Amino acid sequence: EDWLRHKADNVVNQCPVHVVQHGKLVQKQSQKLRVGDIVMVKEDETFPCDLIFLSSSREDGTCFVTTASLDGESSHKTYYAVQDTKAFRSEEEIDTVHATIECEQPQPDLYKFVGRINIYQRRDEPVARSLGSENLLLRGATVKNTQRVFGVAIYTGMETKMALNYQAKSQKRSAVEKSMNAFLIVYLCILISKALINTSLKYLWQSEPFRDEPWYNKKTDAERQRNVFLRVLTDFLAFMVLFNYIIPVSMYVTVEMQKFLGSYFITWDEDMFDEDLGEGALVNTSDLNEELGQVEYVFTDKTGTLTENNMEFIECCIDGHLYVPNIICNGQILPGCTGIDMIDSSPGGLGREREELFFRAVCLCHTVQVKDDDVMDGLKKGRRHSAKSSSVYISSSPDEVALVEGMKRLGYEYLRMKDNFMEIETRESKVERYEQLEVLSFDSVRRRMSVIVRSSTGDIYLFCKGADSSIFPRVTEGKVQQIQARVELNAVEGLRTLCVAYKKMSHEEYDRAATILQSAKLALQDRDKKLAEAYDQIETNLVLLGATAVEDSLQEKAADTIEALHKGGMKVWVLTGDKMETASATCFACKLFRRNTQLLELTTKRIEEQNLHDVLFDLRKTVLRHSGSLTRESISGLSNELPDFGLIIDGATLSLLLKPAEDGSLGNYKELFLEICRNCSAVLCCRMAPLQKAQIVKMIKASKEHPITLAIGDGANDVSMILEAHVGIGLMGKEGRQAARNSDYAVPKFKHLKKMLLVHGHLYYIRISELVQYFFYKNVCFILPQFLYQFYCGFSQQPLYDAAYLTLYNISFTSLPILLYSLMEQHVSMEMLKREPSLYRDIAKNALLRWRLFIYWTLLGAFDAVVFFYGAYFLFDNTSLTSNGQMFGNWTFGTLVFTVLVFTVTLKLALDTRYWTWVNHFVIWGSLLFYVVFSLLWGGIIWPFLNYQRMYFVFMQLLSSGPAWLAIILIVIICLLPDVVKKVMCRQLWPTAAEKVQKLMTDKSSVSTVLSNGEPLLDGPHSTSDA
Repeated sequence: EDWLRHKADNVVNQCPVHVVQHGKLVQKQSQKLRVGDIVMVKEDETFPCDLIFLSSSREDGTCFVTTASLDGESSHKTYYAVQDTKAFRSEEEIDTVHATIECEQPQPDLYKFVGRINIYQRRDEPVARSLGSENLLLRGATVKNTQRVFGVAIYTGMETKMALNYQAKSQKRSAVEKSMNAFLIVYLCILISKALINTSLKYLWQSEPFRDEPWYNKKTDAERQRNVFLRVLTDFLAFMVLFNYIIPVSMYVTVEMQKFLGSYFITWDEDMFDEDLGEGALVNTSDLNEELGQVEYVFTDKTGTLTENNMEFIECCIDGHLYVPNIICNGQILPGCTGIDMIDSSPGGLGREREELFFRAVCLCHTVQVKDDDVMDGLKKGRRHSAKSSSVYISSSPDEVALVEGMKRLGYEYLRMKDNFMEIETRESKVERYEQLEVLSFDSVRRRMSVIVRSSTGDIYLFCKGADSSIFPRVTEGKVQQIQARVELNAVEGLRTLCVAYKKMSHEEYDRAATILQSAKLALQDRDKKLAEAYDQIETNLVLLGATAVEDSLQEKAADTIEALHKGGMKVWVLTGDKMETASATCFACKLFRRNTQLLELTTKRIEEQNLHDVLFDLRKTVLRHSGSLTRESISGLSNELPDFGLIIDGATLSLLLKPAEDGSLGNYKELFLEICRNCSAVLCCRMAPLQKAQIVKMIKASKEHPITLAIGDGANDVSMILEAHVGIGLMGKEGRQAARNSDYAVPKFKHLKKMLLVHGHLYYIRISELVQYFFYKNVCFILPQFLYQFYCGFSQQPLYDAAYLTLYNISFTSLPILLYSLMEQHVSMEMLKREPSLYRDIAKNALLRWRLFIYWTLLGAFDAVVFFYGAYFLFDNTSLTSNGQMFGNWTFGTLVFTVLVFTVTLKLALDTRYWTWVNHFVIWGSLLFYVVFSLLWGGIIWPFLNYQRMYFVFMQLLSSGPAWLAIILIVIICLLPDVVKKVMCRQLWPTAAEKVQKLMTDKSSVSTVLSNGEPLLDGPHSTSDA
């Protein structure tokens, strides 16, 4: 692997790059690039380092780039050259540029860059220009639709943003790993106690005269004079070495192999392959496979996760007048429509002016690009027709594309942007040009964006669009009440709403705003903070124009998936930045909230009426009134008779909950909140900032039950909660691949979560828990006879088994069957696990690795070991086992015990296997055959490289004895019998849900009838039916 990595590095390091030197292009290796070199990159080539964009072959100084290898976004993004250098298009011209660049230290954020360029142009005072992420071409990105690009190297090698993102994420450890480590400490204590007991008994045994020095083994003078403490220490360490095989070191190797190989079953799963994307599920870390079977809380984003993030423009409301694009006739809106409260849509005077301003605002206030088209360079008329027929809008936000397309359907079309002029076509087929002066970009804190434009008549406008909560406080004029009522109505119907406002700026106002923005943009320290303050000053005294409504349809089978997760005993929380009404409507649509769900609100509006303390106590009283009748089934939404609670909380209230009191403590609010949440089947958190999402996940993780959490999302704003949760799942959505890149697993659609948890997670947990318990069991079986043997050999550290058997027991004789079992076992079929989500409850809270089961497996191993040893011992006692009367020696005794041991532990696994394939048969019976063949060869040949031949002919002599065969068969049956009896009794008297399904599956005819009718297989509290 290291060699292949080294070869791959060499290919990248020796890649040829074109650099401008003395006005000419020179080719050099990419590893020899230095900061300050001017690099030329051609179309379809990737950038070799991070470059500041100086100029391109395009007249407007732009270039198109795809960043698929960085964040998975395949759309063309537009980057802008430095204003003062974009005219230099040849090597000779670019070589004359004299400038200095100041920038921040290398940092991994792909979307953030702060810098300043000072250009010296034949005068003493340099021209200073701000540099942002729109001027930075990242290593790994590819040039598209641009013949060539010139840029200056700013970060190279391991300082590029791409290289800084190589860093590994923090290690997550599963509950199974923690259990393994706890069990290992127990076995370490057993090992030490065995060594201590044997050391003590050895010196007690030797305290009587002559036992210390039998006639055949007299001590030398040097041995007699050795320090007593040294002798005791040596003996103790010798016993530790003899018994160290009880520590299952090979278990860790097997577990790693099982996880690595097992993860391929997720990537190979055809049910989780998406035809549209052409991709299946991805596994970024295989360490958490079994954790997928232990999830108790699922935190999900809404937009793009539960919904398609496929926006469709529905309507807009301008000054109380409603406009619906579906009822357009020849570019004119019809003055009435059944079922729609549509006011006269031909308002006069001020209304007409507001209407046109609204359409222009939506057409101009965005970051949409029109896909390049060669025909579009023709005449205006030709361009217009070609744009109508073939223009495609591209944007990082699907909302913006939907709005611009909606305006096109209402008669106002955005044509393109050229030389900083935006062109739109009105209903009268007239093309208007607006100079874009400033863009006040969108961010998740402000929740709005603005543009400042100059019309052809010289008027300057600021157009602003954003969330209602961020626009209404800044509005001083307009029909706020009518528009607010419409926004709330649309939100209740689950539509995404945006408000649009404007203000006309005087030239003095604009000059002041431009000065504030310029100084903020040139700041190297706290640029983001200063820009936010500048935006805040500029976006004031707005006139409200209207609002838009866009629909985001639910993802396929989202409701079915959430219902299945509920039945599996998981609690689902939706964490979203959307407003409460929109998010609530989506939650009802995807069955997170049901018709009988009683909604409890913990929102800013309610806290204004009552204080937080009283609201929390009221909610607690409400949910605890029914807590006596609440069971786990009802909490999971399986019982419709009992009350079902749903909680809605907003970001502002959450901040108050998590805010420390004056004495520095969190008060009792957090515990009260958690108590309310525990008794709610679903929770909706709206108006959440990305960091708040992570805080919620962290709070639930740290609660007293320490539940296993899973977070799923598709955008950059979900990365923090994905990294915080025990298991993070990214969706390959339309908001880029940051979530998928930072997650532990990535799936194409939300519906795939159902199979991932209920089937793959369930099976992984079942398999690995059996693997862990079985390893401890077989090592107890292996080493306890060795311990008992010391009582019969004067505690002389004499091994019971031959060295080859000691070495190969865990490596060869018993390793493959359990590895294959842990990869292929299906105690219940995949189809049945998907059909019966309640089976997931059987394994909740690490059920198969609890101390009770661990002690059972250990005691079973101890019982079997005692039977092996004493069964063989009593058969040997005063008995001649060969036909010629010859007595067997200690190596034959050890080999008999070892033979019984290998057959018992392998057959125990065979009895536990429910899903038999030819591979299982091959490895189980093949392992037993391998042991027999190896023993025959090991004892049948005098090996020249061995300095002893103690095993010569031992195995053959053992197999030639009839009583030995009888002993092997009898001891194996006696060992396996108690476990079989216990299983039969438990299955009859206290069957688990999985055992009930297994019993039903054996009756093929009844199962096929039930499946064809779509009826549930299980009755009683576990009963479920597939939606």
